[in-house]
Amino acid sequence: MDKVIIFDTTLRDGEQTPGAALNIEEKLEIAQQLERLGVDVIEAGFPISSSGDFEAVRRIAREVRRPTICALAHANAEAVDRAWEALHGAQKPRIHVFLSSSDIHLVHQLKKSRGEMLELARDMVARAKSYTPDVEFSPMDATRSDPAFIYQILQAVIEAGATTVNIPDTVGYTMPGEFSRFIKSVFQEVPNIDRAVVSVHCHNDLGLAVANSLAAIEAGARQVECTINGLGERAGNAALEEIVMSLATRKDLYNLTTGIDTAQIYRTSRLVSEVLGFGVQPNKAIVGANAFRHASGIHQDGVLKERTTYEIIDPKAVGVTGQSIVLGKLSGRHGLKRRLEELGYKLSDEDHDRVYLAFKELADKKREVLDRDLEAIVGEEMRSFTEVYHLDHLQVSCGDKSVPTATVRLISPTGQVLEDATLGTGPVDAVYKAINRLVGVPNNLIEFSVQAATEGIDAIGEVTVRIEGDGKTFMGRGASTDIIVASAKAYMHALNRLLTAREADKKPK
Repeated sequence: MDKVIIFDTTLRDGEQTPGAALNIEEKLEIAQQLERLGVDVIEAGFPISSSGDFEAVRRIAREVRRPTICALAHANAEAVDRAWEALHGAQKPRIHVFLSSSDIHLVHQLKKSRGEMLELARDMVARAKSYTPDVEFSPMDATRSDPAFIYQILQAVIEAGATTVNIPDTVGYTMPGEFSRFIKSVFQEVPNIDRAVVSVHCHNDLGLAVANSLAAIEAGARQVECTINGLGERAGNAALEEIVMSLATRKDLYNLTTGIDTAQIYRTSRLVSEVLGFGVQPNKAIVGANAFRHASGIHQDGVLKERTTYEIIDPKAVGVTGQSIVLGKLSGRHGLKRRLEELGYKLSDEDHDRVYLAFKELADKKREVLDRDLEAIVGEEMRSFTEVYHLDHLQVSCGDKSVPTATVRLISPTGQVLEDATLGTGPVDAVYKAINRLVGVPNNLIEFSVQAATEGIDAIGEVTVRIEGDGKTFMGRGASTDIIVASAKAYMHALNRLLTAREADKKPK
């Protein structure tokens, strides 16, 4: 199969994401991970732009050895010289020269004629060539330029020594079919194009960066410039992970390969996200949190029976591991049963029916049902329940100038009245300490949550607690317009379930 060169510009164009900033050590860390990922070219920075960028390129050039290390330079002698100064320690250096080509840029920004631009492009490529045999040239805003002028520029810079010519869709303007025709025309109209690799660099202003890149590859481009997570100016660049996995997944269509170790994709995405501080949207293709998660019962059933029913990519292929089934109100019986089995519960059909009904009731109230919820549901539905201790009286004293105190009265299983009073860090803490002293059952409170069950100033507060005892989890709920009373009811509910289960375990099987 033919190979597509993966040119990663996360450290250059990706860092131009508004709000992004990387120090030298962070850039080096990302570059080392990009090397592990297997990218062919790392555009490490724009040395003329700042001393920090210069030093980052210099460090990467000396310490990252396998990929080609590229430095950007606008068509200016000082910029080209500065790029080489940063790069000259690299094992495989490349200078990337760029200059605008569209009349919009030439007239309004650069104030130059086409002739002046053509001469400058040729001269600066020749200057870069005097330093290194690997030179790339980009006519910026190529997709809004006169195609005939682009052909003329490309021919000239190839004659001057460019080994890669890049066609940038700088403002994300073009459409896939249109871009494909443009790339094909480059091969037809530039007589010396066989002496250079044709590259593309697509921006995502209309959400078409990946589509345009793939269209260009299909038309014959053999280098694609992209970034991790699609970072970059404005709406960003073509996302490396989407291009690579499109080529890998549709080998039947493209018959192309890359040198990327796809198992490193997820790790690289997370590193870039953490270092730059930009989260990845949950529904982002390939690396989003939901990319391989299934909430629909129909989808869960299909995936559990055969992964490829609803997954065209094996999550492990991109380095994603862990649970892919999301349990919620749309989940079906098969998804619930599989997760319970993974948690170690083997239920009869009858028991599973009861647990499923309780699960659906909880899922209607909660967006996602977690493993702890399932454990508590099983604990509730699989164990008969009786009230062992009854909460008979509760009184609390607290305030910002007083020590929280709780007085609790319980009725024991034998009808005995038990009372105690304790201090706590807060009113709920004081109540729970008093109850624990009276009941005397070791347990750990592992979850405590409060929410309003109704609206208004007289809203009923609903408290849910989970406790762990005897190696099992027990859930308790309580509701009251007094949140402290609701907290006490919830705790007693959970404790009574624990005590009931303990008694049941003592009975002969």
